[in-house]
Amino acid sequence: MIALDAEQNMILATAARIAREVVKPRAAEIDEKQEFPWDIVGVFAENGILTPLLPEEYGGIGASYLLFAMIIEEIAKVCASSALILIAQADGMLPILYGGSRELKQKYLPGLAKGKLAAFAATEPGAGSDILSMRTRTNGRDVYKISGQKCFITNGSVADVISLYAYTDPDKGARGITPFVVEKGAQGLSYGRNENKMGMRGSINSELFLEDLVVPAENRIGREGDGIGNLMSTLNTCRLFAAAQAVGLAQGAIDEAVAYAKQRVQFGQPIAKLQSIQFMIADMAAGTEAARLLTYQAARYIDEGKHHLVPKFCAMAKFIASDTAMRVTTDAVQVMGGYGYMKDFPVERMMRDAKLIQIYTGTNQIMRLVVGREIFKV
Repeated sequence: MIALDAEQNMILATAARIAREVVKPRAAEIDEKQEFPWDIVGVFAENGILTPLLPEEYGGIGASYLLFAMIIEEIAKVCASSALILIAQADGMLPILYGGSRELKQKYLPGLAKGKLAAFAATEPGAGSDILSMRTRTNGRDVYKISGQKCFITNGSVADVISLYAYTDPDKGARGITPFVVEKGAQGLSYGRNENKMGMRGSINSELFLEDLVVPAENRIGREGDGIGNLMSTLNTCRLFAAAQAVGLAQGAIDEAVAYAKQRVQFGQPIAKLQSIQFMIADMAAGTEAARLLTYQAARYIDEGKHHLVPKFCAMAKFIASDTAMRVTTDAVQVMGGYGYMKDFPVERMMRDAKLIQIYTGTNQIMRLVVGREIFKV
């Protein structure tokens, strides 16, 4: 079903090698110390996979969404936090790529391929699933001044470039939202705390405070009020990336559980020979493979420009894959018993990491609402 050419296979093999040789040995330490892995960012940039969706004219490799989903999957097999670096980079980059002027793209996109970091800032304390409730506002035209607060922003305090959404005309509702490019250190931008999370502890999620944040008009992405289309296009792809991350995480947990079951001896034989264990692993593998194929199909619809199918399939992929990852990682802990609960083995970290994917980029309950509305066109 999935055919890659020689160049794509080489890129994917490079991602798998980096995951195996660079990321996996660091994964437990990243989680334990809750540290942002700058060294891994450097390796991603050096090997051209930090921002692979970027066209070649901006320093990327022009990867398809399907190939990028596969790259995320490879990294997530060993460290979901490191995979989230790639996702956050894409989330912050795509609003500029989708709607920015040529000048804006030339100014900011090449640096993202070389190691500068991006962030996507829409969520607020009172505007998560209900994103239209955001309270961030602007005034001015030649120079915008933005005031408000953002929260849970991935890469927030380390990002060099932030794609930030605000109301330029709140009276127009969804048609009053406009995105802007905000640089690190901009006048009026300050940072609150970095969140102390249950999982994905190597990824930074920050509060952003905006007090008359000064943004020049040339840093506006698209026309005033056109932000909702830009926002929804970015969110659809965010959901695809989350699904790919969940598939990789589930596969990584299966790999760990299978390896353990082969060497763990009870009742005079490896537990892999017990039917009860085989049934659990079979269900884990079948669910993960189904989630993988749905995720790849969603990616192909984006690549093929079938925009009418993208919202439904990205939402379905996201909630199916993340629910599967939560179930698979929990079962992996169960297969490994007491050892699975210990930090000496990675499956307890994988279980904690899986929970976030059911929540971010839109909760799985919202994803089901999106799918239902697409089916009935409500």
